[in-house]
Amino acid sequence: MTSIRSKGKRSRALGLFQVATVLALAVSLAGCGPAGTGLQRDAARQLQERVLGVSQAAATNDHAAALRALEGLEADLASAANSGHVSEERRRGIMAMVTAVRADLKAAVEAAETAAAAEAAAAEKVKADAEAAAAAEKAKADAEAAAKAAQVRAAPAPVPEQVPAPGQGKSNEGKSGGGKGKGKNG
Repeated sequence: MTSIRSKGKRSRALGLFQVATVLALAVSLAGCGPAGTGLQRDAARQLQERVLGVSQAAATNDHAAALRALEGLEADLASAANSGHVSEERRRGIMAMVTAVRADLKAAVEAAETAAAAEAAAAEKVKADAEAAAAAEKAKADAEAAAKAAQVRAAPAPVPEQVPAPGQGKSNEGKSGGGKGKGKNG
């Protein structure tokens, strides 16, 4: 559990770093005005909206959405630069920050994929351990059953009670003619 918690903290820290980087980009756009800044107000507003999209997606750790928003920001920046609303110097500065944010997002994607792979491997190990424990338990039960069966087979057969053979048993020996004599003579 500790490793999961530390991964969560690391992920949140990385997310906060991404948000901070994106906010730095937003601040660089915020002070833009028409006079000598190299960025016209309308273009700055449009780019700030794109930065906000990147920031929100990064804050929720939706890296794919953040990367798509970043691509939209780049497209808008290129369009604004081509139409003269952003100076080349300002475009290069913004692109440097976009590149840094993209690198952070890609690192976050890789970290998330690595964490997911580690979690999947851990889950697979838990499953394999559970299957091994179940197999060991079954083998133990089978061994106990086999031992019990062997014990029953090895036990001596019970000796049946001896039943006397016909003609044995109560004998009439010593009795002649039906017992004590009936008469006095003989």
